[in-house]
Amino acid sequence: MPLSLDLSGRVALVTGAARGLGFAIARGLARAGALTVLNGRDAKALAAARTSIEGDGGRTDAAVFDVADRDAVQAAIADLEARHGAIDVVVNNAGIQRRHPVTEFPLEDWDAIIATNLTAPFLVAQAALPGMKARGRGVIINIASLMSEFGRPTIVPYTAAKGGVRQLTRGLATELGPTGIRVNAIAPGYILTEMNRALIDNKEFDTWVRGRTPMRRWGDPDELAGIAVFLASDAASYITGQTIFVDGGMSVCV
Repeated sequence: MPLSLDLSGRVALVTGAARGLGFAIARGLARAGALTVLNGRDAKALAAARTSIEGDGGRTDAAVFDVADRDAVQAAIADLEARHGAIDVVVNNAGIQRRHPVTEFPLEDWDAIIATNLTAPFLVAQAALPGMKARGRGVIINIASLMSEFGRPTIVPYTAAKGGVRQLTRGLATELGPTGIRVNAIAPGYILTEMNRALIDNKEFDTWVRGRTPMRRWGDPDELAGIAVFLASDAASYITGQTIFVDGGMSVCV
């Protein structure tokens, strides 16, 4: 099989794609030739993201729905399949973060984090799988985190959810391998996104990240796009069940 990164003729759905990592990944997939469907809950933000990607020559569509709402997910996937055929690539990127000491963590925040960061990837994958199985191929890429491997104070639910995403990836890959569907995860380190704005603006934390990371800097969202394109493409045809860390080396040093 040729080692091609060309995604022409494929349909890719990226959740949480209006900004940050999701937008960067969606733009990368579009540049590789995929018709890229941007998901989010803010139609105006999605429209702006589509305009930007299409201005770069990419082809896009939008799907406004809440990834944590099972009925909405099922309806949206059915609508996309009716318009575009079975979805070839799913990138489960949508995520949220809340920070509190564990003894003071509100249950509603725990529930929201688990629902968006862990349950939603399961729901979206579950909805897309029948179409993928019917075609005998498909790719699911889950966005995990450096916190799939490590822990930090005040983000216990996030760490639990992202650890779950890593195991969800392994479980799905094991079950779906015989069907021709590959499932992998990308685990970003500290990336310059709005979700990390409070950390970026904290001089002490910024200094810690730069000192702790072998490459001595934060990552850029665009640096996630290349690995996403690779995992979505035929060049990664024998890779499944893996979590690939994109963290400037932080996870391999002490």
